[in-house]
Amino acid sequence: MIKARGLARQFRTRGQTVDAVQGVDIDVAPGELVGFLGPNGAGKSTTLRMLTTLLKPTAGEAQVAGCDLLTDPAGVRKRIGYVAQGHGSGDEQKVIDEAVLQGRFYGLSAAEARRRADELFERLELADFAGRVAGALSGGQKRRLDIAMGVLHEPELLFLDEPSAGLDPQSRSNLWGHIRTLHQAGTTIFLTTHYLDEADALCDRIMVIDHGKIVAEGTPDSLKSQVAGDLVQFETDTPAVAAEIAAKVDGAKELHVEGNTVRFRVSRGDTELPSLLRALDQADVALLSVQVQRPTLDDVFLTMTGRSLREASNA
Repeated sequence: MIKARGLARQFRTRGQTVDAVQGVDIDVAPGELVGFLGPNGAGKSTTLRMLTTLLKPTAGEAQVAGCDLLTDPAGVRKRIGYVAQGHGSGDEQKVIDEAVLQGRFYGLSAAEARRRADELFERLELADFAGRVAGALSGGQKRRLDIAMGVLHEPELLFLDEPSAGLDPQSRSNLWGHIRTLHQAGTTIFLTTHYLDEADALCDRIMVIDHGKIVAEGTPDSLKSQVAGDLVQFETDTPAVAAEIAAKVDGAKELHVEGNTVRFRVSRGDTELPSLLRALDQADVALLSVQVQRPTLDDVFLTMTGRSLREASNA
């Protein structure tokens, strides 16, 4: 559905050349839900704007939904849906009118556009708001309207640029459900995000971009497996003794003691924990707390770049 090779984009600003995207290769198969993850300014939206014909690449080539990005941009536009970061509806227009107009732009008859709008409004829980002006909708409702407009013409491929940015947790959760429904219906989805939990919860596969280059790619689980195992952490009044016992755990790595806290990594913390607890109990080591944490996508980014993705996004 997407095949890009060497896609790059430079900008000139203040007399200097900025390499926003530096020759990325992207492959997305039909039916996939692929996340494009990275901190703010990493090149996510620039890449998305190139793939949707809104920004001409400085170098490289791409096939999008079966059409050449450079020689047939109109063909690309006919076959894709695009939901940008900003809202795509006019505040003074009725919700139903905005949706029908979008369908008419794509060549649907008025009746067909209305039928599709009604169908999507039911699926996206917008039916009760069809007669309202778009400006009166909440942030989550506006985002669902954006998605309805993006898929009204039944595109083969849907691009979502940070779809849940600025939404409250409940609205984000509801939106995730709607995105999953579109995916289950067969729509190929390519979304950008800097929310780690969003990428982990939604995506079949993830690509991580940093400084305009893709630094990691794979399923969430395969990416996490590249980190040095689960983190086992416990608190005790006798950390020195506990650390000696923890060091004997098969495959233990990165053992640290900080105050009363002992932490280390091991490939499967859930299977190693029972024997560790028995050993600690036999040594009369009293535990105040214990936890096992699976690696996160932030751990992946830290391993690949030497810094936290959250820190990079905040910066």
